[in-house]
Amino acid sequence: MLNTVSKLIKKVISNRLQFYVTSNSFIHPSQLGGLKFKSMTDASIALTHIIHSYWVKNLSTSTLAFNIAQFFPSLNHHFLTLILRKVGFDFCIANFFSNYLIGRKMNYFWNGFTSPSLNVNVGVGQDSTLSFILSALYLLSFLYILEKHLKILKIPISILLFVDDSLFLSQSKSFSISNSCIFCSYNVVIILLSKFGLIVEHSKTEVFHFTRSQGIFNPSPLNLSPTGEPILCPKESWKYLGFIFDRKLTFHQHINFYLNKAMSTVKCMKVLGNSNRGLILNQKHLLYWSCILPIVLYGFQLWYYNHAPLSYPLKMLGKIQRRATLWILRAFKTLPTLGIEAIAGFIPINLHLQKLGGRSQLRTHSLLPNHIIHSLMEPISSSSFPLIPQHLSLLGSLTKHQHGQ
Repeated sequence: MLNTVSKLIKKVISNRLQFYVTSNSFIHPSQLGGLKFKSMTDASIALTHIIHSYWVKNLSTSTLAFNIAQFFPSLNHHFLTLILRKVGFDFCIANFFSNYLIGRKMNYFWNGFTSPSLNVNVGVGQDSTLSFILSALYLLSFLYILEKHLKILKIPISILLFVDDSLFLSQSKSFSISNSCIFCSYNVVIILLSKFGLIVEHSKTEVFHFTRSQGIFNPSPLNLSPTGEPILCPKESWKYLGFIFDRKLTFHQHINFYLNKAMSTVKCMKVLGNSNRGLILNQKHLLYWSCILPIVLYGFQLWYYNHAPLSYPLKMLGKIQRRATLWILRAFKTLPTLGIEAIAGFIPINLHLQKLGGRSQLRTHSLLPNHIIHSLMEPISSSSFPLIPQHLSLLGSLTKHQHGQ
């Protein structure tokens, strides 16, 4: 009972902290993940928009993804308490976290061995609901300082941060220039993170280039340190936050991956019943809507938009829906698709996507004005949010001809 009540209290505190810091624009617009209304889909939509907005300006995009090693266990308690006071929280709240974080002890257990108590002055529990908002506040000053340094050095780099997964975006007509910008910014980040008691996990660093060129694409490897290590070679595809990107943003590999995953799920569901016994039709219908469609439509916002080529995605999605419909109705394979979909109570997949796309657009209007999606769509009032600069990929910065593309 005590564990349940404590988790409930942590959840309430976390929600109140998130509401306070987001409504007062303390959280950086590029800081996503672990916060309400800032999901992996939002981060990928922002990334896709930035790439497309520079494509219409005849600029290619290079990305560098890197990870902060042992992020949650490395947060300094004293520095975190100072940040809470600097943000403007009430003294009682800052004092609560001082007592909650500082003065902790830890024991190691291994088989029958128990270590003596050790003082712990760093780290927050990764499984705690408070960890995400505390980590977001911890990196708040880091992002603003990093932006200031990059502006002084005149390095044109965009930043996206999803908890401890960071992303640099550089746009240029030449990949060599983009690599130079990434190299400089990466070394600035390493030095700056060390000041915050954090280090970069070099083994998880990846580079990827986006281009619409039709010719042979063979960019040179990227050296991120003067000693020549690590050397990063771009791959044919890149998986980021569960989304599979290709150079031309066709998302065919992404669709195929989740289509195969959903198809395997449909095949496995056949063991739940046959023509004589097992699940009834309504139960199969519910399984399809709750277990199969969410898999196959994961991240559809990235490839379903106005003027996007949809012949391939609709063809592949139609196959999975027909396969599931035949399993639900136990019908013959020769029956027409539209007929069995009507009997099963399914709408055509293109109309279902249109409905989900409309709901996704309605969700955008419920986001706070300082959300990154809004900062890419329309300018933010500087009087309301003075700390937030206008994004370089703002739709208003495009000409009418570029906007039509």
